[in-house]
Amino acid sequence: MTTDCGNHEEQKRHKVYRRLFAAFLLLIILVLFVVLIVWLVLRPTKPKFYLQDASVAQFNLSSGDGTLTAVLQVTLASRNPNDRIGVYYDRVDAFALYKAQQVTATTALPPGYQGHNDVTVWSPYLYGAAVPLGPYLADALSQDQNAGYILLYIRVIGSLRWKVGTWISGHYHLQVNCPVFLTVDSGRSHGGDPSTPYLRFQHMTACSVDV
Repeated sequence: MTTDCGNHEEQKRHKVYRRLFAAFLLLIILVLFVVLIVWLVLRPTKPKFYLQDASVAQFNLSSGDGTLTAVLQVTLASRNPNDRIGVYYDRVDAFALYKAQQVTATTALPPGYQGHNDVTVWSPYLYGAAVPLGPYLADALSQDQNAGYILLYIRVIGSLRWKVGTWISGHYHLQVNCPVFLTVDSGRSHGGDPSTPYLRFQHMTACSVDV
């Protein structure tokens, strides 16, 4: 009789444990389901980036050693297209590329918070002092100058976080690529040194964004 009572109590405890485990599992499933629904409803759209302007103060290719010295000021605009989600830019760096080679030093842009549908504008200077180019790149750049056009890219890299109400996400990697279409004019047409080409920015361009 005592053994039967002990087995009965053991079965009752197991049944209670199973019910508690099932309730806990159900609670986890419900929480995950709610999180999924909220994420699908408030799923963030990545920021939109535009290159609004580019001014080239110096762009000299040395024919002797194949080095490039460049000074540019670019104007970048970022828009947050989300209605309910803010963006924290924790780190934002910019530099210029020619045919995938970095030709200016990295310039840090001011971090900050971007609210719903807000626009942030940066106008950094990008400097490259006697940057060595490989023989292929130096020849390609010289040919582009003679042809009258140069295509550079402004790359922005950094990290951002999403903000929904009081909740803030972890860090996401940001990479932006902006094409810079420049036409080459001789110094004679603007009263300058004929040996120094004048580079003119053509038009505002949309940038590709990866988050």
